[in-house]
Amino acid sequence: MSTMLSVVVPVHNPGELFVPFLQSLLAQEQQQLEVILVNDGSTDGSAEVAHQYAEKYPHIQVIDQTNQGVSCARNAGLAIATGKYIAFPDADDLLSPKLYSTLLAQAEQYQLDVMQCNGERYFANSGKRSLIIPQQRLQDSEVISGTQFLQRALQTKRFIHVVWLAVYRLEFIRQHQCYFEPGLHHQDIPWTTEVMFNAQRVKYLSQPLYRQYIHDRSISNRPRVGQANVEYQRHYMKIVDMLAALNKRYSKKIAIRSAFPWQITREALGICHAIRREPELQAQQQITAEFFQRGTYRAMIINCRGLRQLWQVLLWVYRLRRWRVRDEFPLTDR
Repeated sequence: MSTMLSVVVPVHNPGELFVPFLQSLLAQEQQQLEVILVNDGSTDGSAEVAHQYAEKYPHIQVIDQTNQGVSCARNAGLAIATGKYIAFPDADDLLSPKLYSTLLAQAEQYQLDVMQCNGERYFANSGKRSLIIPQQRLQDSEVISGTQFLQRALQTKRFIHVVWLAVYRLEFIRQHQCYFEPGLHHQDIPWTTEVMFNAQRVKYLSQPLYRQYIHDRSISNRPRVGQANVEYQRHYMKIVDMLAALNKRYSKKIAIRSAFPWQITREALGICHAIRREPELQAQQQITAEFFQRGTYRAMIINCRGLRQLWQVLLWVYRLRRWRVRDEFPLTDR
């Protein structure tokens, strides 16, 4: 039986959520798949669980590596994948039994490079659920290009760059050398952007088939203050640089639509809000200084689109420059 789908799963301390995830993976209606669990230096017993499942189920294999981050884990799985398509779910989420059968049926019928669905967020602390992308904002699509989809999705103002809501044609990913940036938090943002810049055939399904768990242990949702926040915001500054470079590099290949520079400014504005929320003055000053030194503020200005975003940018440039002057020339008691 040929392998239709390679499922690459980075595993780094998912805790008690790992077994329910594996059970949801085993319950998939689509059985022509291989599962590559990449143990990224887990210390919570997840590595042992992964090997137990690999011993019991022949279509599951484990790669063990020292902790190098989710990007390196995905790249390791990508290097050995043999399926026609590839997917990258997270080890602390849950999959609908119909997730991969639904996406693969569409991908095969329409010969797609990318087939994406919707998902829901589950908030562990409150038990509340919400759609990741409201269905009234982004409805089922026909077959369109990746740039058309990305423009349409970004215009909803609710789209998030995640790899786990889609399946990707493996030959397409390798042909365009779409690898994940090592050591970068939220590497999904530049990765999915470049994938869509290259994809010729994309389809979207508004049905939620994936459940993302929102909990305090998640790397993305972990609260950060002080120096930890300084280091975290550097990742977003790098993402701004990477998105700007992508727009420049692909400008002769695709039409750079208004939403593509708009998302650069959106990411930069997110850093501004992080500065505002930072409780430690020294960390706030350091993020602000690097925001100017790296030229992130300039990218924010150049790439803004629309009156609403322009107003936000002007307001934040005024605030940041005022704070910067305050920090460089503090008032002293006379």
